[in-house]
Amino acid sequence: MRWSESFIPTLRNDPVDAVAVSHRLMLRAGMIRQVGAGSYAYLPLGTRALNNVVRIVREEMDRVGALEVLLPALWPAELLEQTGRLEAFGQDLISFLDRHGRPHVLAPTHEELATRIVRDDVRSYRQLPLILYQIQTKFRDEPRPRSGVLRTREFIMKDAYSFSADEAGLEECYGRMCGAYRRILERCGLTFLAVEAEPGAMGGEVSHEFMVPADAGEDAFVQCTAPGDVAGAGRAGCGYAANVERAAVPPPPEPAPLGYEPHLREVHTPGQTTIEHVSRFLNVRPEQMIKTIVYVADGKPVAALVRGDHDVNEAKLRRHLGAASLALAPPAAIERATGAPVGFSGPVGLKGVERIVDRAVACLQDGIAGANKADAHVTGVVPGRDFPLGRVADIRYVTSDDKCCRCGGRMRLVKGIEVGHVFKLGTRYSEALGAAFLDSDGRRKPFVMGCYGIGINRILAALAESVADANGIAWPPAVAPYEVLVMPLDMSQQAVVAGAQSAHDALQEAGLEVLLDDRDERPGVKFHDAELIGLPVRVVVGKGYLRSGNLEVQVRRSGSRTEVPAARVAEAVREALAALSVHPPVAVLPPVR
Repeated sequence: MRWSESFIPTLRNDPVDAVAVSHRLMLRAGMIRQVGAGSYAYLPLGTRALNNVVRIVREEMDRVGALEVLLPALWPAELLEQTGRLEAFGQDLISFLDRHGRPHVLAPTHEELATRIVRDDVRSYRQLPLILYQIQTKFRDEPRPRSGVLRTREFIMKDAYSFSADEAGLEECYGRMCGAYRRILERCGLTFLAVEAEPGAMGGEVSHEFMVPADAGEDAFVQCTAPGDVAGAGRAGCGYAANVERAAVPPPPEPAPLGYEPHLREVHTPGQTTIEHVSRFLNVRPEQMIKTIVYVADGKPVAALVRGDHDVNEAKLRRHLGAASLALAPPAAIERATGAPVGFSGPVGLKGVERIVDRAVACLQDGIAGANKADAHVTGVVPGRDFPLGRVADIRYVTSDDKCCRCGGRMRLVKGIEVGHVFKLGTRYSEALGAAFLDSDGRRKPFVMGCYGIGINRILAALAESVADANGIAWPPAVAPYEVLVMPLDMSQQAVVAGAQSAHDALQEAGLEVLLDDRDERPGVKFHDAELIGLPVRVVVGKGYLRSGNLEVQVRRSGSRTEVPAARVAEAVREALAALSVHPPVAVLPPVR
């Protein structure tokens, strides 16, 4: 392909509104252009890279026996109603009435539709296990789409659904898919970690996310710093890693005796409504305080109690309560439940509201809490003495100060980009939609399901974040829009032009994907754009070629340069690409800043 015949609108300067590295560089490299909030067009270079990711994903899905289908992105809303997810998706769901007044949705995911299709056509256990997958556009009305194609309203996803006869069959499918995900990410050149995750609106009890550590990541996970099996490195040890929404906190140690008996006392705290304000006003540490957060769970008020320096983990709280819906109570509801305005709620004397007490609160010996009246707090609070403990559970977010829940080692908090998520769904969707088969004993049983998503756009953006440098993106060969860039530096020299064309043809005949920069531009402009678009190898045809007949083979990632005879250019480029295709060693994961 000739540069002059392609469409590669590179930019000299960073776009003003682009913050994430991948967003800035993909715009500058002429790979994408923004159409609207959370909506992007892929230009020729971006489309080629995206298609390379799709090819890798498709090859690995086919390798594990998954069968490709294509399901519609537009379908009746009643399917989501049957599983209770119409409400669960909330405002993230893009829905509308068609011309006949019937509610429809743009699919955020396809569990219901895949289940219905299998329900109607799979009758016997002899047809199981079955894994269906598709590569399809999904839609979610993100409240704050940002960071380029990392978080968008419209995105390309590979989603797969497994149907098994029992839990053992689900376990086998889950293992197959996790293995495929590892191979996909390794082939794309990503450093990643599989971490325990929160199922969320998908349901089920077991799920894992595939996370790429990156400063631009909007997710966070914790990793035990004891030696472990990091991204398949094979080292023995703990290896615990989990999304912060899922990460378990070990029970706190038994506190040392105080040596005195705290006395419950009400103190005047006018206008002091936050932990920061009250701790400063009373000259105490936030960890001495009891934070009382009132929620509405399935229509009933619930008080979640955590220490002042901790935050309620709503996913853990919802799971502990077994609640279908959970939301912060509005100010009026808080006042009705506690008798006090927002900022003065507390567990002492609280009536008619169930308390869920975090384990760190249960072992406080001399705490401070809201007094359930305006402008007042109580000091000397002893849980269990001054208010009943009720239900004690782990309901808070993990912090980097916590120990590993498995081995007691130190934890590290890491920012990451979620590029894949796998779930053991069980029978949630098959039971809700009446999807069953005849087992070997002739009885009807619901399918045991799993679902498996991987973000095609996100892989591309996460890779750009991982391999970028000050000058552009250094794409690995498997994903790069082209493998080689041929650069004649002086288009006025006929011999240079002819040498570049010969190199292009030789590389193409060798089966390589080649871009020829035939623009009549200064060498500085060509080198600038070559660094920006980041093709793995470039072949430079310059003055040296006129003197010796040699071509210069440059490797974008390392900056190495080697002169080779023109007759050996294809061999030299293949060697360079082979060296680049080796998956890099797992990096030490950076802490969250």
